[in-house]
Amino acid sequence: MENPGLIVHGRAAPFSTALRSLVNNPRYSDVCFVVGQERQEVFAHRCLLACRCNFFQRLLGTEPGLGVPSPVVLSTVPAEAFLAVLEFLYTNSVKLHRYSVLEVLTAAVEYGLEELRELCLEFVVKVLDVELVCEALQVAVTFGLGPLQERCIAFIEAHSQEALRTRGFLELSATALLPVLRSDKLCVDEAELVQAARSWARVGAAVLERPVAEVAAPVVRELRLALLAPAELSALEEQNRREPFIPGEQIVEAWKCHALRRGDAARDAPCRRRRGTLPRDHHRFLDLRFK
Repeated sequence: MENPGLIVHGRAAPFSTALRSLVNNPRYSDVCFVVGQERQEVFAHRCLLACRCNFFQRLLGTEPGLGVPSPVVLSTVPAEAFLAVLEFLYTNSVKLHRYSVLEVLTAAVEYGLEELRELCLEFVVKVLDVELVCEALQVAVTFGLGPLQERCIAFIEAHSQEALRTRGFLELSATALLPVLRSDKLCVDEAELVQAARSWARVGAAVLERPVAEVAAPVVRELRLALLAPAELSALEEQNRREPFIPGEQIVEAWKCHALRRGDAARDAPCRRRRGTLPRDHHRFLDLRFK
């Protein structure tokens, strides 16, 4: 009976180092990518990309001569993120950075690289901070990354005031903002949350060239106006006349809660406290048990 033989392994480090030297090396390369808005040229090797990633196999063709001609334009992925993807494909390892990991994660998801995606997710959780969390939440919502979304929401709940002041918060989509505004565990008072939501809507209105109220419509119902004191609600109503932001009927529902002194006076006007809600005299009349 013939001996089946035994697979033996050499040292992985020199092999990985040798392959890393081929990343973006024009020598022996047979495909050139034009990457990102800067249109940076990146050199690679068809056979290696095709055998490691189905996305590139489809993009470059499965047989010599049948692939798309060089250069291949990939304008949506930043050059640094694309080079990180190549590094992973060539060496099965990658050096990640806090400032670019979300771009690498996005590329990994779009290219179907599950192992790289998981490595990026683990890294994001380790380096998550106030400046990164809203950007990470947006990526999580966009690509349906449930566990990452949960971690981001929990972080925002614990650092609400700081997170609401970041550029990332102002750039959230309405879909990403909704789970934040629905949370009972935000460590922020409702008055501050209303102002943060208004600032968010103003930025969206400027970018989309749409009215503030129209931009705010998908999320504004999650603001718990009945938690505001009468003087605060009056000031909000006056500001709302000058700059429409909240539907008038939502403010009326909040006034009903004050007039009837019951948290259930208006079915669509949430009165439940958040973790950071500051006490007000009228709260004793409402159903304010924190959940």
